[in-house]
Amino acid sequence: MTSHDLLTGHVALTDWGLIRARGEDSRSFLHGQLTQDMLTLAPGETRLAGYCSAKGRLLASFVVWLDGDDVLLACSADLLPATLKRLSMFVLRAKCKLSDATAELPLHGLVGDAVAATAVQRPIARLPDALGLPRALCVGEPPAGSALDGELWRWLEVHSGVARIVGATAEHFVPQMVNLELVGGVNFQKGCYPGQEIVARSQYRGTLKRRAYVVSGDSPLQPGQEIFSPAEPEQPVGEVVLAAAPAGRTPAALVELKIAAAPGPLHAGSATGPALRLGALPYNFPAEAA
Repeated sequence: MTSHDLLTGHVALTDWGLIRARGEDSRSFLHGQLTQDMLTLAPGETRLAGYCSAKGRLLASFVVWLDGDDVLLACSADLLPATLKRLSMFVLRAKCKLSDATAELPLHGLVGDAVAATAVQRPIARLPDALGLPRALCVGEPPAGSALDGELWRWLEVHSGVARIVGATAEHFVPQMVNLELVGGVNFQKGCYPGQEIVARSQYRGTLKRRAYVVSGDSPLQPGQEIFSPAEPEQPVGEVVLAAAPAGRTPAALVELKIAAAPGPLHAGSATGPALRLGALPYNFPAEAA
């Protein structure tokens, strides 16, 4: 048994926020705005999604699920006000009201055995596992059980390989650069959405030269921090997407990199900065990043 196996409990996700979409046109409206198919979203199902600029760059990323007839969209708290304002601009005559539900429905992360235990008592939104541990979101009062540190949750986020766009990285990445389509966050069969043509072109023309990787090091990293290679010392080869350094565990980060630079060596901040070690993702790359 590893120390990972012993992780179980809940986390108050103070750096996340929640948007509620209410009204009979909510799903059709969101279907035309996000990278995900929202029309077929079923009760009890969780989907990942991105919200792109016209240039195909991620303005925000979401975990999406249904709360009765409402749609809940969890995202980084520092992006929520601007994202809510921008989405609301496009509602127009659609019967959809968007609101910030963070205060009404505080978010909690669930890890390990707490996922199944909480699911018996209330609805949860399942997330991809991290290091073999189940993860989920729930809203409302704190669940029963042990409280875990928020930095530990972020560390598991990193190891899940699921990118969460934050303020420091908004509009920096096309979805494929952070593997969003590999974790089911992009539907290529649905209709148009902002940036769809660029996202589709990246997918089908074989031009993608950047991907997201897990790295570890001896020093904490920060989202938006640049990554360098001694082979190209004058300019960065990548950028930190998410990072965490919980007490007693090796600092880790999800970083976007040039595929050609991924084998390393890699350094944080400069070509002579702290060394980084390439880790393992819980899913496989397509051939272009093998």
